[in-house]
Amino acid sequence: MVEETYEPGTTVSLVARRHGVAPNQLFTWRRLAAQGALTAAGAEEEVVPASDYRALQNQVRELHRLLGKKTLEAEILKEALEVAAGPKKGMLRLLSSTAGSR
Repeated sequence: MVEETYEPGTTVSLVARRHGVAPNQLFTWRRLAAQGALTAAGAEEEVVPASDYRALQNQVRELHRLLGKKTLEAEILKEALEVAAGPKKGMLRLLSSTAGSR
């Protein structure tokens, strides 16, 4: 229907009457088509409500935040283990060197 409105000699009102829709609805569809909003439907892709899309975006952001937090915690724990193991390794070397000299 939107394509029909661009044919020479036709008007939005004429096309709307022919298909039994309100002209303002057809004007809305033309505006959406001009903005690229109908591309997914034309490409036979699945279309989801904007609210679902926003909810999924928020979920992805939250998962990224949690992943970053866990990665940071793992790095902190790794550094803590290295610091804790550092003096022990030095003590073991010292003890093994003194034991060998006896």
